[in-house]
Amino acid sequence: MPSPEQLRALLDPRTTVLLTVECQQGVVGPDSALPELAEEARASGALANVARLVAAAHEGGVQVIHTIAERRPDGRGASRNARLFRAAERLPVQQLSGTAAVRVAEPVEVTEEDLVVRRLHGLSPVAGTEVDALLRNLGCRTLVVTGVSANVAVPNAVFDAVNGGYQAVVPADAIAGVPPEYTPAMVRNTLALVATIATTDEVLACLAPRGRPAQG
Repeated sequence: MPSPEQLRALLDPRTTVLLTVECQQGVVGPDSALPELAEEARASGALANVARLVAAAHEGGVQVIHTIAERRPDGRGASRNARLFRAAERLPVQQLSGTAAVRVAEPVEVTEEDLVVRRLHGLSPVAGTEVDALLRNLGCRTLVVTGVSANVAVPNAVFDAVNGGYQAVVPADAIAGVPPEYTPAMVRNTLALVATIATTDEVLACLAPRGRPAQG
């Protein structure tokens, strides 16, 4: 774990962006296509912690980017080169463009200043999307990665951030995957090798407007 000073230096509001990964109704909402993942995201407190981080980012002037995975109703352009994609096509809830399934899920708040990036293909919220160009235009140096899942999209985002030259920070209690024991193992054995691991409370303390304490 980094010292408070080290984490505060990394999380300068002027050069930090908060990324939410697939925190959408069709993934973590009550009518999720993946009910086991949705239950874990809520029961573990991960989704609530994402919402807390987003609220603090809004208050502290930190840019928020929400990344959404979706598909066209005709499936045009969708990836089919992995078992995961083929299984998703058969799920009773589809992440179709323009539907409630691809709206950011409560209690995560979206403001006019937030950016929402939607992808129709692939596994990564960063590679092959607008995210990298947006981060560079925003002057980002540190990317805080939150959301789901710790199995696929979250590690993809972290690896892509590191490969792109950004510092990656992962609040370990603001990500979720299945089964529940997989997430801490992924954090300890993989993400900790390439990213700075912290808690939501530690990140909140840094995202608060400078000179004012974080609100829990």
